Amino acid sequence: MRTPPIRRHALRLALAALLGTFAVATGASPAAAAVTPVPGDPLTGSGAVSRTLLTKAELTGGTATSTIADSAFALPAAAAMPLHTFSGRLELTGEATGGGFTELEDDFAYTNAGDSPRKHLPEISLEFVQNGSHLIPVEQGLRITGNAVWNLLVSPGRAWSETGDGGWSRASVPFALVQRNANCVHNATMTFLFNATSVSQVRYQVTQETCLYFKFDLWGQLPATYTPYPVAGAEAVRNAHAAEIAGRLPTRPIAALAADHPSAGLDLAAFGSGVTPAHMSAYGLLHDGVNYVSGCSTRQGTYPFCEVMRLPSYSTAKSAMAGTALMRLTQTHGTGVSGQLIRDWVPEHASATGRWAGVTINHTLDMATGNYRSPTYMSDERGAIVSGFLTAEPYATKIDLAFDFPSRVAPGTKWVYHTTDTFIATRAMRNYLGSDLFDELRDGVYVPAKLSRGALTSLRTGNSATGQAFGGYGLFYNRDDIAKLAKLYNNDGGVAGGVQVLHPGLLGATMQKDPADRGIATTSAAGFRYNNGFWAKHFTPAEFPQYDCSFWVPFMSGYGGITVAMLPNGATYYYFSDNDEFSWYAAVHEAGKLAPYC
Repeated sequence: MRTPPIRRHALRLALAALLGTFAVATGASPAAAAVTPVPGDPLTGSGAVSRTLLTKAELTGGTATSTIADSAFALPAAAAMPLHTFSGRLELTGEATGGGFTELEDDFAYTNAGDSPRKHLPEISLEFVQNGSHLIPVEQGLRITGNAVWNLLVSPGRAWSETGDGGWSRASVPFALVQRNANCVHNATMTFLFNATSVSQVRYQVTQETCLYFKFDLWGQLPATYTPYPVAGAEAVRNAHAAEIAGRLPTRPIAALAADHPSAGLDLAAFGSGVTPAHMSAYGLLHDGVNYVSGCSTRQGTYPFCEVMRLPSYSTAKSAMAGTALMRLTQTHGTGVSGQLIRDWVPEHASATGRWAGVTINHTLDMATGNYRSPTYMSDERGAIVSGFLTAEPYATKIDLAFDFPSRVAPGTKWVYHTTDTFIATRAMRNYLGSDLFDELRDGVYVPAKLSRGALTSLRTGNSATGQAFGGYGLFYNRDDIAKLAKLYNNDGGVAGGVQVLHPGLLGATMQKDPADRGIATTSAAGFRYNNGFWAKHFTPAEFPQYDCSFWVPFMSGYGGITVAMLPNGATYYYFSDNDEFSWYAAVHEAGKLAPYC
């Protein structure tokens, strides 16, 4: 009598447990006993998945004619443990010509010239290892592809089995297209079947982005090859992923906030309000160590991997990288770092002219160098110099343009928004340190704070992994990363892993806890300050009559509609969107019901 498929799969799971691993690899050895299982594994489904999209027949012989529901790429509730262990390289073919494309917004006419490379994937060749049902790319973070327009971010996905796949295992992997030399992120997913020696075709689609000026859908199904082999350092990669999952902050749906705090009388509609839903990537509220999170909508439903959806920093990097780097160097090198002169540490530019005499690192991070063309809010930032700076790849061109502003007033007396200033300050701190500034921040702050592996890279000059980190933009988060950074600043006093990684005095001033150092008044609107790369808004009873006291809210802000507001009651509200909508006061008012500001 033939054993039913579901029962056969149950027998395989039992054998896997006896062997001390959660996946049986056909034709391969079981995972090493030293590997730490990923929290939540093993899968306990029967494999009896009712599937109408991306069936085995479609993946082995079909074609893609449009995007489909993103749920087809998601781990189904009935998924069973994979029958095989993927170890080796997946390589797609035909990327440069394959696939379909629908343009939704293109402010710079990128795709007007016929069959633009923006309508296709870059070449994709990825090395994976597997830990139970988790399929883990060996290289995470920003991948420099050499493509004319696209770089890549690839995150860990999942592997499982379904009885309808006829003895194959199934995989789904989240990835993102990242515009070369730019911070836009276009989130995508790919899926395929695999066994011990081969793979099906790979189906992929891009259905979501955080990008104000360029939006599109992209899809396709391409041939691929699987080269199985033991991956060097596989055990370390598996264990690092298990530790990353275990180290994430607790998450709850944002709807659970009201249930967890029934006496607060919360109106949950305040969170996410003021932003067009179609342009919202994600939002959340960190409160009492719990990350209350929204969904993550795409044009085809819910993104299958909300927990690792990649979110761009844009100018939040001015805080999370450049400003944080100053706090880090002050902790490791003393309080004299802020007062170091730019002309002493970028002498090839600043010492050639008197414009930078007396300008310090602190002035430059505060955007108060005294060097500008127009004092009108954002006039310089939207002008030809900064436009050229943002599009330039070579360091020499970028730094030349960064210094191309005339002297107007004494340093420290006038705030003018310049991304170029942050680049200059980043270079000066790098030269002062004598080694790569981002690497110091990564190893000294981000790793102890347990940011994801995908957050440990930055955009750099020369479209290179070794160029100068931009400082003012160019980081990539997930929702856990941004909550952990806010927690480091707003709740933990700059302590990560039990170690003081940021200077407490400078952090206190940055977080508006030092009345003697609130930074410099901005020209954006009344009641705003800018200090060490961080914004702050002064909430007063005159402007907000619902309060009977005044308080400050430091925040990070990013191009297109990104805000991370760190509230004085310990909560943090954040959202990432791309319709140029900056609306977060309602969330501040509502979060005040959890613990009063006054």
